[in-house]
This record gives sequence, C-alpha cells and structure tokens, in this order.
Amino acid sequence: MVSNPRRTVLTGFGVLSPIGSTPEAFWDALVAGACGVRTISLFDASVLPCHIAGEVPGFSAKAMIDKANRRSLNAMARTVELGVIGSQLAMQSAGIAKGTIPPDRIGVEFASLMGATELNDMAAASKAAAPDGDTVSYAAWGAAGLSEITPLWMLKYLPNMPACHTTIFYDIQGPSNTQIPGDTSGLVALFEAARILRRGAADVMVVGGSEARLNPITLSRHNLFVQLSKRNDDPTHAVRPFDAARDGTVLGEGSAVFALEELDHARNRNATILGELAGWAAGVDRGKKGPGLARVIRNALASAGIQPSDVDHVNAHGTGTTAGDAFEARGIAEVFGRDVPVFAPLSRFGNLGAASGLMELACSVLALKNGLLPGTLNHEAPAPDCPVTVHAGAPRPTTKPFAVKVTYTDLGQCAAAVVKRWDS
Repeated sequence: MVSNPRRTVLTGFGVLSPIGSTPEAFWDALVAGACGVRTISLFDASVLPCHIAGEVPGFSAKAMIDKANRRSLNAMARTVELGVIGSQLAMQSAGIAKGTIPPDRIGVEFASLMGATELNDMAAASKAAAPDGDTVSYAAWGAAGLSEITPLWMLKYLPNMPACHTTIFYDIQGPSNTQIPGDTSGLVALFEAARILRRGAADVMVVGGSEARLNPITLSRHNLFVQLSKRNDDPTHAVRPFDAARDGTVLGEGSAVFALEELDHARNRNATILGELAGWAAGVDRGKKGPGLARVIRNALASAGIQPSDVDHVNAHGTGTTAGDAFEARGIAEVFGRDVPVFAPLSRFGNLGAASGLMELACSVLALKNGLLPGTLNHEAPAPDCPVTVHAGAPRPTTKPFAVKVTYTDLGQCAAAVVKRWDS
C-alpha cells in the first residue's frame, strides 16, 4: 500500500435499513438472502406504475432518539430523522460519548439531498393560494398562503440538516460539511472525511448518508423520469442486477453512518476496528460509456497501492436499470475483466440515493470482517450487455483482503472506494 503517516479506519457503524437496523440484524439478513423490498405502506401508492420500495419497517425517531434531543424532532423531516438516528447509533457503536473526544478534534461529513416537502406542510398554503381549487393565484399565495407555512418549514428539508443536528447533539466543533452529488454523495463524504483526517484537522469524523425517498412527491417524480421496475406483484424479485430480465430499479429509504478514525487515535482508545479505507478516487464519465468509470477505478487502486488481482470482489451499484447496469459493467470489465466477482446488494433494499454508497459499502466491510461474501439477489440469467461475473447464490468465503466499492449517478459522476480487511 502507499505509505501514509495517518491511516484511516472504520470504528463504528450505525444503520437503519429495510433489512435490519442494527449491524447484527443487517449482517444476518445479508447472509440469509433477505429482501426488504415490499409494497409501500407509508401511504397509498397503488395508483402509481411502481408502488413497491425498500421501506424501513416500524421506524420511529421519537422512540429511538436520546430524550435530551427529542424536542428537535419538530424541525426534522424523515430524511433528517434517519440521518440523526443513524449518527447516534454510529457513535454508540464506536464507543464515543459526548465529551470524550475534544470537540475541535471531531467533525462531520454527511451525504443528503434536499428533501421533498411532506404534503401536510403545504396543504393549507396551497388551498389558500388556489381559492377555486384549480388555478394558483400568486396574489392569494402572497396574501394568504405564506402565513400558513410554519417558519421552520425550510429547516426541515435542507440537505445540511443531518450534519447540523448531529454537531449540535454531540458538541462537534470540527469540520462539518454536506455532500450532494446524488448516488455518489456517501462515498464523496467518506473521501473528504479521510482527507481531513490525513491532513490532521481532526481525529474522528462521523460520516453518513440518509435519504427518505418514499414520499408521494418524490415517488411520483421518479415514476415519470426514472426506469422503475413494474414487478409490483413480486417485489422481492423486482431489482435484478446485471440480469437479462432486468426492467428497472426501485426506491428505498434509510441511513448508513460510520465513525472514521485516525489509526493511532483508534488504537489509543482501544476501539474496535471494522476495516480500513485504503484508497479512493472520483471523476466523471460524461457519456456513460465505461472508460471514465474504469479510469476512476484504476485511480482508486493506485491510491491504495494495489493491483486488480488483489481484490476479492467489486461491490457494484447494480441498480437493475437497463442502461445503468450496462454502463457500470463496461467500466468494471475494462479493469477486472471477468476475473473478479461482482456483488450488487442494492436489490435487497432499493436505491437509497444519498444513502446508497455507504449502505452498499457497509456490506463489503462486514463481508471482509466476517470472511463471507453474501450472494447477489435476483441475478439468474447473465445479460449479454453486462460483461462481468456476478456472484449469486450461496455466500462464499472471502479470499483476498481488499474490496472495491463502485457507484455513479445518472449524470455520469463516478466514485470508487477501496476497503481493506483489518488484520492487525
């Protein structure tokens, strides 16, 4: 590996997901081949072409949040709640209590996007602005509509709110940033946190991603503009990564949060180390042809000081979309050919947007830690336009110390992280 005086390790993990909301339950579900994609229950979505998704069952922020912070829930949308609770769980997992780390030596990097407004927050204002029930009157909006919107409305939905509330709850006074480049946001947040640790600006970083995409507005928009699966009668088999019969993705919700820590600092406090972030890279494949993604993967391998032959598996985004999977497979194949197996966990919990990168990465971190790689769900007939070897079926032992996590956006932004099994 490339020598660096400040190595970065993962020392805590908090998760809220459709397949489990503790690290143990999440891992057990992965090994068991469980799927959290189901008919949406949060609201009636049956009129939409796709009304299945990865929903976090029974989530209640009020029941989970520390009592001292409960009043703050009034200013949180579901995306923010998921992120804040995920951060709380990660801090607990890492054994970091408020005040145990000097406030200026711990920071936050979070991935989150602008949340869609909950319908009840705008209902009264919309009614006042359309007195005839049809046409919106801007005069009526200004005269009567604005007064119906709570002053805290915007603060519920801003992308930086998960990071903001986390810093307040834990008196975190180090670097605090929010990353927003779509599905790559989580990995980009992880990379920036690692840079902060390596340049000595902090000793611990809380790195997370959260998104609640099961909102009537969000789901309606994605049904119009995104290739979503129509397998409403068979949700557990809906998302089919790199499969010849794939017909689209499904949305999901959740959060995944890591504690990222400088190695010596982690050792000095006897922290449990889950794995090491060994390298990373980001870039753009504007035409989504494959070579740009391949370049990003090669740069990530170079930053870790390893070769493709050192990699146990590639953790792909694997959304199950026709064009997306073909693009991703071309980029992966250009670097690894068919020699390195591809694992695509998204089919278990749906596309979580800003939370996807870290949720998917967690699967590989746990796989390396436990020495076992779960199979990819719903990959039955390899697609001719996806020239990769997908690991499906029963879990298999991990045989090499490195995994590469790949993700991308519809605009061609790409990111790749290299994680290493922790042996010493």
